[in-house]
Amino acid sequence: MKPTYCVFNKTAESFLGLNISCADTTWARLKGLLGKFSMSSDEGLWVVPSRGIHTIGMLIPIDLVYLDAEHRVVHLVEHLGSLRLGPICWKSTSVLELPPHTIYASHTRVGDELLICLPEQMETYLNQTNPAV
Repeated sequence: MKPTYCVFNKTAESFLGLNISCADTTWARLKGLLGKFSMSSDEGLWVVPSRGIHTIGMLIPIDLVYLDAEHRVVHLVEHLGSLRLGPICWKSTSVLELPPHTIYASHTRVGDELLICLPEQMETYLNQTNPAV
């Protein structure tokens, strides 16, 4: 079973997702979110590598967060509907596909630094940045 990841915006100190799958094979990138009828607020897909995506065949709108190799946000697309082509972003090395309104709710902006890691690593990071008093 493939691991799921947590995505935390270190700049805005907010979560974008706690149950993010990784599409890092050709087949997984081709399949993407095809056939999904809904996504919970903590779900998403991290497409690696990617400079852009499409929503042809998808049934739900999504937010897109384009990331560079250091997981800095280089471009954002809010509420991309079905049967659309997302922009190609040459600075991007991966794209997060998230439920609509995630960008707005997490206060994510271009230039923000994201932490993408396993849940255990997220717990360690949070304990280090917020030690118990």
